[in-house]
Amino acid sequence: LEVFAETPAVLVPAAVPGQDWTQAWQGDTWTASLPLSPERGASPAHLPLVLAPEGRSAGDTPQGWHTVAAVEGQWSRAAPLTGVSPALAAALAANQQASQPLAATGGALLTALLGGLMGGLLLNLMPCVFPVLAIKVMGFARHGNHQRAQRLGGLAYTAGVVLSFMALGGLLLALRAAGEQLGWGFQLQSPAVVAVLALLFTLIGLNLAGVFEFGQFVPGRLATLQARHPAGDAFLTGVLAVAIASPCTAPFMGAALGFAIDMPAPQALAVFAALGLGMALPYLLAAWVPAVVGWLPRPGAWMDTFRRAMAFPMFATVVWLVWVLGQQSGIDGAGALLALLVAGSSVVWALTLRGRTRVVMVLVLIAFTAWLASAIGPHITRPLDTPAPVANTPGAAQWQAWSAERVAELGAAGKPVFVDFTAAWCVTCQYNKRNTLADADVLADFARHGVTLLRADWTRRDSAITAALAALGRNGVPVYVLMAPGRAPLVLTEILSVSELRAALATL
Repeated sequence: LEVFAETPAVLVPAAVPGQDWTQAWQGDTWTASLPLSPERGASPAHLPLVLAPEGRSAGDTPQGWHTVAAVEGQWSRAAPLTGVSPALAAALAANQQASQPLAATGGALLTALLGGLMGGLLLNLMPCVFPVLAIKVMGFARHGNHQRAQRLGGLAYTAGVVLSFMALGGLLLALRAAGEQLGWGFQLQSPAVVAVLALLFTLIGLNLAGVFEFGQFVPGRLATLQARHPAGDAFLTGVLAVAIASPCTAPFMGAALGFAIDMPAPQALAVFAALGLGMALPYLLAAWVPAVVGWLPRPGAWMDTFRRAMAFPMFATVVWLVWVLGQQSGIDGAGALLALLVAGSSVVWALTLRGRTRVVMVLVLIAFTAWLASAIGPHITRPLDTPAPVANTPGAAQWQAWSAERVAELGAAGKPVFVDFTAAWCVTCQYNKRNTLADADVLADFARHGVTLLRADWTRRDSAITAALAALGRNGVPVYVLMAPGRAPLVLTEILSVSELRAALATL
């Protein structure tokens, strides 16, 4: 007879009768000695078996008997779990070691630090930072020729910028270590963060416009805190500058960030600190060079006019943030945010009133704002059900939505591809999109060389885009890549120029 056990990994499979095991008949009793599997991990009390005649021909009808044998006595000790082969163990160890960030060599670390320093320095030229420039100019003018106050303010501002960059970088590294697929500017991929920033800039704009003073809402001792401790005010200005500028990626900055992400945490944080130092460096140097202060007009009435004028860049920033939220949560989310900003502004206005009118108006408007937030607030954080469409202007080149599969398909077909890694919250991306990428000569070159245009929109969190950026050695946007069959991907600069892009297309 042939014996088949239904319980897996108990008997040796495909054992040959007469060679691997023995059987015998004694009258009407059949006995067999069956070999146990060396990989047996179970010791069942009953063993289902199928017995079949041995030596059946191909044309015979299959026959067999199913029985359940009760196990008597004690099973021998079950075999331990099969060990890992030496080759597999070595491969697993190598993989684990490869997944850990490798310490950079001295030269590589120095290159990353210099790249971060230069990137931070150039970050001051990005449109994101313009509102903060106004605040810093007012800070210099307020201190006048008080050299000690200028230097203390410069050091405090630098500390705020550097520590904020390190805190943001540390949070990014921690989230990535926890398995999140994130990159630089990840905080603005959250609609809640965008809404909070819009509220913050609305309040700053109202303050600059003279609608209210922060000192009106706090006790007198706290109200004079800014005047008594200007260094603290300068530190908070540095924190605000990082909050505004963090979505931007300046030249040199993209490569430095991509390099930092793959470093051990101490080296990566050093690169983030270099970014912060580069961004704060112009103000730090200006605070320590008396000639810079001499270029500014003496404190006077012009400062009040300048302050009120600077409210408009703040409100422009709010408009941009509302537009960003619209890309993330749709028109309902943007409308809800606008309504809440108006309601919140009315509460601030009511706080400037006096007497019983102030109490009544504040209570009524706070209650109304709370009700409005509960009614329409969820629209702000509710993501769109469908991805944001790829924008195409009439008569311009047709952009397609990026996907790794689409890139592979076009590569297999031997077609060149240009990929625009972008985001709505990236001001540099929007500038390049409306200038270099909309240039008539550039579009003609794209068409002449048969280049397929793909746009990877990173406005919302997308792990596939994050992985694609990491493969290119980048960790933020903008990133522009020209791909052609048989060639390595060509990564262009963040501030994309027409001449650079046309020169790259000419090589196809």
